Amino acid sequence: MIADAQTQDHFKLEDTRVTRRYFGKFDKITRHMGRVAATMEAEGRLNTFEVDAIARYLVSLGFTFKALAHKYHFSGRLPHAGQLTFDREDSGFPVFHELMEMANDAAQADKHLARMPTPEALKDDMVRTILRDQTIPTKLQFALSQRLYYEEMVKGELFWARNDPEIVWLRNDASADRRRYLIRWAVYDSQVNLPVIYLMEVEDTGHVGLPKDERRWPEVQAALMAQALGGLKLLTIAHGFDRDFDDLHPTRLRRFHIGPMYSSAFTQQTGPIREVLERARAPVGEDWALAWTEEELVSERVEVEKTGWFSSAERQIFALDPFAGQGADTGATRMERAVIMPEKPYQALAELDPPGFRDVRKFVVSGAGRVLSYR
Repeated sequence: MIADAQTQDHFKLEDTRVTRRYFGKFDKITRHMGRVAATMEAEGRLNTFEVDAIARYLVSLGFTFKALAHKYHFSGRLPHAGQLTFDREDSGFPVFHELMEMANDAAQADKHLARMPTPEALKDDMVRTILRDQTIPTKLQFALSQRLYYEEMVKGELFWARNDPEIVWLRNDASADRRRYLIRWAVYDSQVNLPVIYLMEVEDTGHVGLPKDERRWPEVQAALMAQALGGLKLLTIAHGFDRDFDDLHPTRLRRFHIGPMYSSAFTQQTGPIREVLERARAPVGEDWALAWTEEELVSERVEVEKTGWFSSAERQIFALDPFAGQGADTGATRMERAVIMPEKPYQALAELDPPGFRDVRKFVVSGAGRVLSYR
């Protein structure tokens, strides 16, 4: 059963079977996303550093869903088991509050685990309950699921509401005394309840390499996280960064929106995607489609600007999409939309051929791990 939650488009999953089906669907989706990223690398659209960054966040997202699956494994079976709240209207993903609550749980996970029986002790108690009382040990099973939830917290490597910037060295340009880095960070956008990944290539002309600079690196991290808002254009983020740091030059900025997830069983979709999923009549676990949107902003040239009486700094001039003035509207050099879906929904999409999907990249995935790419 899906019940109304705090807002009209946020719903709680109150049935155990439905909850487990929801998480089973996302377990498959997150594994497929990793394969899609590998396909993009094979096509030359992502380099090794970029695919490694994206893969790390996708794996972390999978761990987050695994933890939440443990937490809500007995929703509807026990009065205090809790129910997952997800965004049925806009994203299909858990609401932002779920990740914030998980972060609070992580801060106290060690205390909870210290007071809980070990998995082995709980399993022994289950066996004794079954043999002695001839009943299903539901409360013990629930206790084990919560134990496993907190263990996932302690393991770490989850996708949090904020995933602070990390830096990867790319190469040095000795002739120009420049170091090149890839900075990666990610957030769970609270406005649309979706994971968003950022990748920025930066040229560093400072005296000390950015990762070792005790002054600049904390400032860079704080600046990037403050600007990690889905409503901000890439041009706004890159331009602000370029102005704030005279010896750091953002040459390329990319943003990946993971989702929304559409499913005839869970979400309320409108337009062509609704008809596609209805016509597909796909079996359980394959009745879904996931949007994947990439924005890219690239520097096309550099201008030198005076910053004082005896000083100057490079400023990046970014290329914007030249078609129909859309670059000024999107604040990006280009934007590409893609959709990931199993074979049956893709067959329905190909048959319907709705105009809005003709320019969308299609990644068709199968249970065997195969990924096919279509325009």
